[in-house]
Amino acid sequence: MWVYLLTAALLLAIGWFIRDREKIGDVKDKYVFITGCDTGFGNLLAKRLDWQGFHVLAGCLTQKGVDTLQRSGSSKLKAVLLDVTDSSSIQKAADWVQAEVGEKGLWGLVNNAGRSIPIGPTEWMRMEDYFKVLNVNLIGLMEVTLTFLPLVKKARGRVVNVASILGRLSFAGGGYCLSKCGVESFSDSLRRDVHYFGVRVCIIEPGFFKTAVTNLEDIENDLQCRWARLSPEVRESYGEKYLEKYVKVQKFTMNAICDGDLSKVTDCMEHALTASYPRTRYAAGWDAKLFWIPLSYMPTVLSDFMLALLLPKPSQSVR
Repeated sequence: MWVYLLTAALLLAIGWFIRDREKIGDVKDKYVFITGCDTGFGNLLAKRLDWQGFHVLAGCLTQKGVDTLQRSGSSKLKAVLLDVTDSSSIQKAADWVQAEVGEKGLWGLVNNAGRSIPIGPTEWMRMEDYFKVLNVNLIGLMEVTLTFLPLVKKARGRVVNVASILGRLSFAGGGYCLSKCGVESFSDSLRRDVHYFGVRVCIIEPGFFKTAVTNLEDIENDLQCRWARLSPEVRESYGEKYLEKYVKVQKFTMNAICDGDLSKVTDCMEHALTASYPRTRYAAGWDAKLFWIPLSYMPTVLSDFMLALLLPKPSQSVR
């Protein structure tokens, strides 16, 4: 009996392997719009899709990002200014994309734009700190998706949303983990609603990578600002050395865990756009696969214990 079960499992694995590598075919008449292309994942993805023959339409936050990206690619790579927190900017970009794609529609929408700071202990946050992150990572992503969705439906295309492995479990206070959890939920709802129209929705869950989002200097400076505005009573409850220890944790995380190979993420994005049968979720990075995902499935008491080992304890914590 075990022989039959093992044989069946092996055949299923081979079948999945073959199916997973089936491609959609010619991409030269397909258009993809990507947000957050000034640097990082979005910038690399735009260049790689351009090299493959896609018509790439890239949204950049700065004019420098627009100019630099367009100079680096072919005539099929075009860029536009886009602030995902500004409704008028989103609509202008959508009108521009509509003029570019015409009746073909939009094969791919990649929601990549994001930010991480402010981040830190929850008690250090104010509501405006949450809004700074949520407005980019979640609300902006939702508005971009809803605005561009008619074009994606026309092409029976793909929506690729960049969440994070920290959308599965929260490691730090602030809006980042909260926003990425929201991206997971929004994407799941969207996927179930639009599959009737032939639209696929994929979620990218990167681990820790070296991008502008994980820039250590920016994170340290922001933590210093959060600490400086705390009341003396709150600072005393954490202890004079707490900020120093917290910064050391951030340095360890960024130096020991962060992966410099951004192609591990863009490979997942490319598969979501070019595979005949794209996956629902893509975990990118060794830390995502070997640490964060297993940790997210552990009983809460165990995951809390593991994360507590990584973070410093306040001086007035209850023993």
